Amino acid sequence: MTQIDPGVKTVVHLMRHGEVHNPQGILYGRLPDFHLSELGRKMAERGAEFFAERDVVHVVASPLDRAQETAAPIAARRDLEVATDGRLIEAANFFEGKRFSVGDGVLKRPQVWSKLYNPMRPSWGEPYKEQVARVRAALETARDKALGHEAVCVSHQLPIWVSRLAAEHKHLWHDPRKRQCSLASITSFVFVGEQLVGLEYHEPSKDLLPVKTTKKFVAGA
Repeated sequence: MTQIDPGVKTVVHLMRHGEVHNPQGILYGRLPDFHLSELGRKMAERGAEFFAERDVVHVVASPLDRAQETAAPIAARRDLEVATDGRLIEAANFFEGKRFSVGDGVLKRPQVWSKLYNPMRPSWGEPYKEQVARVRAALETARDKALGHEAVCVSHQLPIWVSRLAAEHKHLWHDPRKRQCSLASITSFVFVGEQLVGLEYHEPSKDLLPVKTTKKFVAGA
């Protein structure tokens, strides 16, 4: 095991992908071939601009298309390759491939009741604790690869948000509409040695966010 100097500062940025082309409004989850929209590509470029003057030496992304495409311009500006880490992937979800969003009357559908009984786990998908564990492991790997510098990990809203809640020692169940994790946002984990000492949040694409993302949460986006 590599010994980490307890005084070395390393920053690992956990970035959400940009907007996805999804005209049918389905919960795409881990499905392949869901790519960034034109606006999403602008968001990815905005992320690249944000990191251009930072000491980024490692870029890694979820294997899903939208995450890889968000990471690409960031890595290109630093003349780096985009690594892939399956631990950064979207949360598994029973409703993948279906139209499903908060406020669309889903609770009135008897066929889904068996999947909605426990929002604290949650019963409809990958347990929050499992998401936190795998993302934490991915962050630690990225930290070790970028020791003394900065790393960017591109992932997805729910895994990012529950990882932040865990880092802040808060309960993991939450109201999805209140997540502070907008498209192409950056949640930064600041380490000194192996110790997490701070969190930061940035929205380089705030002015590009479509109005609909502030009105209606689409699960798994």
